[in-house]
Amino acid sequence: MEKSTNTALDSLRKTSNPKSSNFSNTETITEEELRLKDVITAEDVLSLQTITSDYLCNSQDNTYDIEFTKFKIRDMDTDQILFEIAKPSDDEILESSDDDENNDKTFQSPETLKNIEDEVTTRTASRFVRYQFSSNFLVLKRVGATIEFTVGDKPVNNFRMIERHYFKDKLLKSFDFDFGFCIPNSKNTCEHIYHFPKLSDQLIEEMIANPYETRSDSFYFVDNQLIMHNKADYAYDGNF
Repeated sequence: MEKSTNTALDSLRKTSNPKSSNFSNTETITEEELRLKDVITAEDVLSLQTITSDYLCNSQDNTYDIEFTKFKIRDMDTDQILFEIAKPSDDEILESSDDDENNDKTFQSPETLKNIEDEVTTRTASRFVRYQFSSNFLVLKRVGATIEFTVGDKPVNNFRMIERHYFKDKLLKSFDFDFGFCIPNSKNTCEHIYHFPKLSDQLIEEMIANPYETRSDSFYFVDNQLIMHNKADYAYDGNF
């Protein structure tokens, strides 16, 4: 795994060789057993055999005030941007609020109401993301995910993410990325490189025919203690 040791404000790290596996650990554990533990470790989640039914920690467990502010996915071979989202700045939120006060909201078309609802959902559902890609996504070999995040007043040691992807009850691949150390009150940017496994034609057809049955758990650890848990699901019947 390659990563820069530069942890200054706005530093850019690149992790090009994540630890990954198509298989689970030989020792298994259930989600119910994990919920009885005071501390959930990386080894614990690597032993899970299926997608979790609910979050394994609360938002309050993120005592380091780590907040993801930008996220971009690109095809590493063509540099095509596949998905991009950013948290609105305080100025943008204020400007949007001022515009709302000056606009007549009495007559809103269904399309406008849908856009407002989608915007609210995007801002509030910070622990869950729903993706819709085209079927071409399933034949990509390498995808880069650029993440920008901020850190609160406390130093963050051994910041690590484990992301496990499933189709129905089958584990497709487990990715393991190390962010390293982050200084307090810093803004950090890194790009994780996902090397996707080659999927059989039959599995690709099943994943296309069953939208949002492909799901992932993203677990975030500091000093090997779970502090954040995000979820996502995926469909492959749309456009890039």
